[in-house]
Amino acid sequence: MTPTGTPAPEVDIDLGLVKALIENQFPQYAGRRLRPIGSGWDNLMVRLGDDLLIRLPRRTVAAELSTPEHQWLPKLAPRLPMAVPAPIHVGRPHGRYPWPWSIVPWLPGRTADQEAPLPTQAVRLAEFLAALHQPAPADAPTNPVRGVPLASRADAVDERIERLRQKTDLISPRLLAIWCAALNASPGATRQWLHGDLHPLNIIVQQGRITGIIDWGDLTGGDPATDLAALWMLFDASARDSALAAYGGIDPELEARAKGWTMLFGTVLLDTGLQDHPRHAAVGAQTLRRLAQSP
Repeated sequence: MTPTGTPAPEVDIDLGLVKALIENQFPQYAGRRLRPIGSGWDNLMVRLGDDLLIRLPRRTVAAELSTPEHQWLPKLAPRLPMAVPAPIHVGRPHGRYPWPWSIVPWLPGRTADQEAPLPTQAVRLAEFLAALHQPAPADAPTNPVRGVPLASRADAVDERIERLRQKTDLISPRLLAIWCAALNASPGATRQWLHGDLHPLNIIVQQGRITGIIDWGDLTGGDPATDLAALWMLFDASARDSALAAYGGIDPELEARAKGWTMLFGTVLLDTGLQDHPRHAAVGAQTLRRLAQSP
């Protein structure tokens, strides 16, 4: 398998296009300043004045993921103890832009890879996850790569492991043992609401305090181990132990799967980041180092 970096956009999105979308569909914001702030794998983000953010899918697959986010996040947001960017407006395709797009609240702060949360925030994150991880209804969205049994991801992860063994010294016997244990753990028996992509670049921190969770394009029902991986990505053992107690405790099988998802996120971020995204690579490397040091 040929390694790939950040997927290319399928539509050229410039400020002229964004301005046209605003003027056509939400003219009440036409006088506001537009400021591009970055692009991930799935969305381009543009500040709209001081308190709003425009999210525009840059690929067809991202547009498909945004539909459940538009539908379900406003329903979940009221029960969550932290801010989330539930859509205020959902725009329509227009002109040369072919997909729905959204205007959401701007959440101030920096992502957790740029400002580390204080250790005490592990409990705050766990309380957020406990509020989110409730039984998902039958019509909750499904996601082929998040919340699923790790065995369905094993081949892809193993390919990344082999590439990383040739490029870095991070793939230690300890990490391989953690990955093996995760694959052998019993699968989750319940389908719960998940963020689905809860790594440091999607966690907002302000003055050491976690203030918001962004980028809900992978919102789905599935194994909560997927989200619990964030506790291994961000915190050391003592902070994580307090967090897991606040979460309500987890059994050894769920812990093994959570470590497996940590391995998955770490290898994906490092492997793709080494191609063309240094921030992703740094988060991936830090994740693998922290996981290797875990009990």
